[in-house]
Amino acid sequence: MTAETEAANAEQPDEWFASAKKIFPMAVHGKFRTIKWVILFITLGMYYFLPFVRYDRGPDAPGQALLIDLEARRFYFFFIEIWPQEVYYLTGLLILAALGLFLMNAVAGRVWCGYLCPQTVWTDLFLWVERKVEGDRRERIVLDNAPWSVNKIVRRSVKHFFWLMIAWWTGGAWVLYFADAPTLVYELATFQAPWTAYLWIGILTATTYLLAGFMREQVCIYMCPWPRIQAALTDEKALNVTYRWDRGEPRGSLKENKALALKGLPAGDCIDCHQCEHVCPTGVDIRKGLQLDCIQCGLCIDACDNVMTKIGKPTGLIAYDTDENIQRRIDGKDSVYEIVRVRTVVYAAIIAVVGAIMLFALLTRDFAGINVLHDRNPIYVTQSDGSVRNGYTVRLLNKRPLERHFMLHVEGMPAGTKVEAVGIDTAFADRPIIAVDPDTTREVRILVTSPPGVKMPASTPVTFRLTESVMGEVVTANDYFKAP
Repeated sequence: MTAETEAANAEQPDEWFASAKKIFPMAVHGKFRTIKWVILFITLGMYYFLPFVRYDRGPDAPGQALLIDLEARRFYFFFIEIWPQEVYYLTGLLILAALGLFLMNAVAGRVWCGYLCPQTVWTDLFLWVERKVEGDRRERIVLDNAPWSVNKIVRRSVKHFFWLMIAWWTGGAWVLYFADAPTLVYELATFQAPWTAYLWIGILTATTYLLAGFMREQVCIYMCPWPRIQAALTDEKALNVTYRWDRGEPRGSLKENKALALKGLPAGDCIDCHQCEHVCPTGVDIRKGLQLDCIQCGLCIDACDNVMTKIGKPTGLIAYDTDENIQRRIDGKDSVYEIVRVRTVVYAAIIAVVGAIMLFALLTRDFAGINVLHDRNPIYVTQSDGSVRNGYTVRLLNKRPLERHFMLHVEGMPAGTKVEAVGIDTAFADRPIIAVDPDTTREVRILVTSPPGVKMPASTPVTFRLTESVMGEVVTANDYFKAP
């Protein structure tokens, strides 16, 4: 082993894992902090209280405005009711969500991460509790480094108690979307709720407590895939939280920069106060450029603007900008902001098209349905009079919250064909009337018999036409009539 190899090995770290650095974000006031508070109140308010909003769908129908009824396999959203076979609406919503993220990224980088992501919202709430109990950045650092005492134990206990209460209500609110909220709250309080409700509340309480209380920025940096995707999707035209180094450099203390300016030497506006770094929830120094850790929340903009105002400098040293504009200003050109460009127009157009298709499908969808399954064994039965009988299993769907009556007619068969619904009185020889209960399906056995003496081809296309007796709604399904 050479001396160089020994020296290199000596420089290798004993441990390959570095512990996460503790981050103590400082409180800040400003435009972007206000925007984040407004979004937090709106989103959490909707999440916690939407299960208690009522909506009258008529007798024997759920009265909860937003309900995911797994037992009945229904999704309710005010006047909209989605059935299992309409899962394509979920596909459309996922496509819209993905395209929405792409559009937000093309306009303003990781704006989703900074303002709307659940991890960001709950972390903000947990940090607010932490500041109220333990103080701002400096006080929290002192408390963290201090030895254990009665004061420290009390403060930490109070903080974790409120964290657990928020996490518990977060888990509790989630299960309320899957059952009638007031009823489930009573059952939970009286220990009569299903064990699965307690299980999921426990799981979501634990995950919220851990992710928002302890893992925080590590979720954004290591666990979430979006920063990597966003880095691949962004372009030079997208607005990002940017340190305008063309104006800020060379940085130095306020006193040093004033001295340099008096001598006619270059002096930037950045006074190297580190306030932008201290308020960052992920501990990023934005002056080092765009980084994977940065969630683009804009708090460093508020911190820097506050400092610039105090020292009498123009605000905007850190702002939503592009590196391209920095270079343009260095070259003596005006800044250009191209929000509307090919990429954003394409994303917006696809969103509009997908949204329009979903809206059209929703407005024109049927509230009845029919599925037909031909018997496989035997495929047909030849009777003594020469007629041929085929059997079918027909499932009728009634998506209305009231009982409906449907007339079934089989088209494509010759005159004299007999259509029989087993167990149901037939008012007409070829058109049985079938009642279907509200918001449910009914399976009926249908026998179709050709007229005696009529020679049928081996396979005849037929159409099962279902006509609602009151509103006249018509739905159809195609199949075949088999013969020798």
